[in-house]
Amino acid sequence: MTQSYPRADLAGALRIATAQLSQAGVPSPQADAVALAAHLWGVSWGEVRRRAVLGAPMPDGYAELVQRRADRVPLQHLTGVAPFRHIELSVGPGVFVPRPETETLVQLALDYLGQDTTAPGRPAVAVDLCTGSAAVALAIVDEVVAYRSHGVHMTAVELSEHAMAYARQNVARLGAAMHLVHGDAADPLLADLVALNGAVDLVTCNPPYIPNGAIPRDPEVREHDPDMALYGQSADGLAVPARMASRAAALLRPGGLLVMEHADSQGESLPTMIDSQGWWSSVQDEPDVTGRPRVTRAIRSEERFTAR
Repeated sequence: MTQSYPRADLAGALRIATAQLSQAGVPSPQADAVALAAHLWGVSWGEVRRRAVLGAPMPDGYAELVQRRADRVPLQHLTGVAPFRHIELSVGPGVFVPRPETETLVQLALDYLGQDTTAPGRPAVAVDLCTGSAAVALAIVDEVVAYRSHGVHMTAVELSEHAMAYARQNVARLGAAMHLVHGDAADPLLADLVALNGAVDLVTCNPPYIPNGAIPRDPEVREHDPDMALYGQSADGLAVPARMASRAAALLRPGGLLVMEHADSQGESLPTMIDSQGWWSSVQDEPDVTGRPRVTRAIRSEERFTAR
């Protein structure tokens, strides 16, 4: 049942909403209470707090929206947007909501693109596999100018029709210069990727990696993120990542870099799997901002070695 709110008292409504969301187990109840009011008014969080101090009434529809968040509908589905790095993405049902920990992958990619030895004298060539909303690809395109003067030619690949619709919307809204491909990145005959084989400097990938049978802890993930974006199609969750790593090996030039996100429990198993493919050197794992294992980086070897 929807909570009773004081219609004429925004400050009181924010307090009630915070308590309601906290009781429902929402991880950031106060921030979400403010964010929902900001969304309804189309203003900043700071403006919501200013209006609360000045005694403004709560916005129309606020109590109903708070109830939906208390039911653990993702905040991003209610507002239609998700912040990521320095951009804002359109998201909703059918596409994976980008997480802050994935920003680590973007930073590793940008650090690599900023090296003088990467694609000297020309734009770097990059491919983002399992792009979803295109969050990683768009963040790299948005920020690359600060790292290399020649920029990057970005191609992003996604299998899901629902996710691709959001990716197209985000690319168009942000006016990004990049190429979107709707198809299975693991398909060795996908024409847009075949044309890039052996010529790519950087491959990024945030693949589905949850082990089959594992149940995500958060209702927002368990009940709202699409299964295609979550499950790695094997008991260890690494079947899809393995196929993406093999595709990356075909795409990358010798010396090119793969950066792939994983679950914090896969900080040893994913690097071991990638190393065993024989295409890679300097395989190492990097933590996210919380110190948890998060991203494996690997350099494409000049030749293939026997499995180790």
